[in-house]
Amino acid sequence: MPSDTTASAADIRIRQLQTPQDAAAFRALNEEWITRYFVLEAKDRETLGDPDNTILRKGGYIFMVEVDGEPVGCAALIPMGNGVYELSKMAVSPRLRGLGIGRKLLEHVIAEAKGIGAKSLFLGSSTKLRNAVHLYESVGFRHVPPDKLPPNPYTRADVFMEMLL
Repeated sequence: MPSDTTASAADIRIRQLQTPQDAAAFRALNEEWITRYFVLEAKDRETLGDPDNTILRKGGYIFMVEVDGEPVGCAALIPMGNGVYELSKMAVSPRLRGLGIGRKLLEHVIAEAKGIGAKSLFLGSSTKLRNAVHLYESVGFRHVPPDKLPPNPYTRADVFMEMLL
């Protein structure tokens, strides 16, 4: 496992989810932050338990961040129709937070969304996740009323954001 001092934003590799091990890491990374701050909800279990059918086969994407070959972060783009995608299930290993990995991942996901012709991205987050909300704001996401976005299945969501591409 990489140490905190060796991992920097320059050392990371971002790629699409490819293997069952990636799917297990996607699940573990997300379960860590969700259970730290909230509880796993039915939609979490459904999505994390079968990302192939709940995201990829619907035309979505899952991006994995590696440091020294180890998955340490992830994010998903889930298509909602008409060029609208949900940015979902973004996570970075707690021991590597604060090193710019989340920002690099988020910028990569936004660039990929533009590359596939997405018109907008949206997300639901929580006021408990102050650093995440600040990161989203810093790259151009704007707060919107929840009724402006597709329905959010998570009771923890009390921050709703959108980015027009």
